[in-house]
Amino acid sequence: MADYYGTLGVAPGATDDEIKKAYRKLARQLHPDVNPDPAAQERFKQVTAAYEVLSDPQKRQIVDLGGDPLSSGPGSAGNPFTGGFGGLGDIMDAFFGGAGARGPRSRVRQGSDALLRIECDLAETAFGAERELTLETAVVCGTCTGQGTANGTHPSICDTCNGRGEVQQVQRSFLGQVMTTRACPRCAGLGSVIEHPCGECGGDGRVRARRTLTVKIPAGVESGMRIRLTGEGEVGPGGGPAGDLYVEIHEREHPVFVREGDDLHCTVTLPMTAAALGTTVPLETLDGEESLDIAPGTQPDEVLTLRARGVPHLRASGRGDLHVHLRIQVPTKLDTKQEELLRDLARLRGEEHPASSGKGNGLFGRRRR
Repeated sequence: MADYYGTLGVAPGATDDEIKKAYRKLARQLHPDVNPDPAAQERFKQVTAAYEVLSDPQKRQIVDLGGDPLSSGPGSAGNPFTGGFGGLGDIMDAFFGGAGARGPRSRVRQGSDALLRIECDLAETAFGAERELTLETAVVCGTCTGQGTANGTHPSICDTCNGRGEVQQVQRSFLGQVMTTRACPRCAGLGSVIEHPCGECGGDGRVRARRTLTVKIPAGVESGMRIRLTGEGEVGPGGGPAGDLYVEIHEREHPVFVREGDDLHCTVTLPMTAAALGTTVPLETLDGEESLDIAPGTQPDEVLTLRARGVPHLRASGRGDLHVHLRIQVPTKLDTKQEELLRDLARLRGEEHPASSGKGNGLFGRRRR
């Protein structure tokens, strides 16, 4: 059987005020917000359980008679919620929340993740870049270093729940009197209250602030992809560890290239004569200007592919391709000399009166798939 008097360091005949005073003294030393040592936290649970028993006249009477009100053994027959009927206490816990203390929750909690969207040029997403970002997030309060209290003060034990973080209430039901447990309304389940909050953060342990950081954009990223920066998100309440920052990439529309995965597409418009005779035209690529050779007799909508002139692969070596779509421009206005030359060419090629053969090799034929 647990020695509840010894746990609080009081004599069996101690008054209620002496028990309460002993508990508060120990709780100030062992509370998780003050002493994060695991051994101290376990000791705090024992002290809280002892105070719960000795501050309740019925439970204390069981202790004075040699029983243990928190035990499920034979000595606890005087407690209608623990033991005696083969696990009735477990059934009551399942339906009504239980009467056992779960202990206060920590004031220090994990922070939330943050999301920041940035716009990048095609050259940045293709070859990678470094960007300096300015963002506003929750950071640790510099005045109280996350404690939430004014200088020289500390959180005090909640008078409503006596540090347990929860309160109990007896309700009548068809089964008789049932004890339910809920979070303490005064301390919100923390077990302690900040009587003198920090003037900078108001007791939250964190403030909003602007800061800058550098993000590395890897080569080959696409729109919609996110870069994760661990620990660069929102600092948690009570100065808790920060969440992560996700940087979402949005690629700006390029004036020349259209991106499809790691391949690039562009269009080059050629005069009719250049397509017929062949030529060389300058072509601007991501790697600089190159010469594009147009073979004689190039047809409309032909596509020339430049290997490895696209976007580098994100998680592999190599690059995509650049596909050049050729558009043939037919003149709409001719002067007299130009018209005579074209008519002479048509006579030489026998194209003055084009005819349809109906066999697929004339003007009309089956559409190509």
